Amino acid sequence: MAALMAAVPVLALLGLCLGPAAATTPLVIWHGMGDSCCNPVSMGYIKKLVEKKIPGIYVLSLKIGSNMIQDVENSFFMNVNDQVREVCSQLATDPHLQGGYNAMGFSQGGQFLRAVAQRCPVPPMLNLISIGGQHQGVYGFPRCPGESSHLCDWIRKTLDLGAYTKAVQEHLVQAEYWHDPLKEEDYRKNSIFLADINQERGINETYKKNLMALKKFVMVKFLNDTMVDPPISEWFGFYKSGQAKETIPLQETSLYKEDRLGLQQMDKAGKLVFLGVKGDHLHFSEEWFDSSILPFLQ
Repeated sequence: MAALMAAVPVLALLGLCLGPAAATTPLVIWHGMGDSCCNPVSMGYIKKLVEKKIPGIYVLSLKIGSNMIQDVENSFFMNVNDQVREVCSQLATDPHLQGGYNAMGFSQGGQFLRAVAQRCPVPPMLNLISIGGQHQGVYGFPRCPGESSHLCDWIRKTLDLGAYTKAVQEHLVQAEYWHDPLKEEDYRKNSIFLADINQERGINETYKKNLMALKKFVMVKFLNDTMVDPPISEWFGFYKSGQAKETIPLQETSLYKEDRLGLQQMDKAGKLVFLGVKGDHLHFSEEWFDSSILPFLQ
């Protein structure tokens, strides 16, 4: 009996030491344009895949709205800043996430989760994995996913008419990360989302500090992408200012050289990871996911 009593504090101590190490880090997923939290062939599949590969993991696939239809609609028409606020509220009130979480964004969900990292440091995001996210925005919609092609035709026309007008900015998601290299001043002045999180109008030191707190910022670029224009935006590169033909990598952009977001410091510290995968936008194999992405979630 005395031996058991003596062992209890030791066991408790071992439990305290081993518990957190053995626990899996929760994962938050944000889907892309025209998708939803729980589509069985997209985010639903990814959620089940991660749960299968990492037993016991808590996975939250974000839903913006009260049902899947609203979730899809909001990916086109709900102000991104409002979406980010809604997500920050969800994360702050989820008891599973209070010790920190990893985040994985697909397509536009990648830059939206980066906004969460920059604006909402509690609970802390540990690793950010952007799969096809457009961190310098887009200057074209060559094609759209699945059944959304008719919407894309309308979006193109709307963006051509006035991407940086107040009404379009506030009510069309894709306008909020529309980056016209021929109208850089209009973009800096009137973009209500991307220009803000990319520090185009001044330096928000809190944004910089919060992003630099990430352990890893993983960016996946699809090497045969026909949906994102330019594809190098998935690695935080973009068109050279003033034209729309020649692209430059992140390291040659003013954002990096001036280190407005801390990306230069993160790069030198080994926190930026650039992955390339053969295939069109969001096309990848389970084998690639297992070998390239899962290590950042375990």
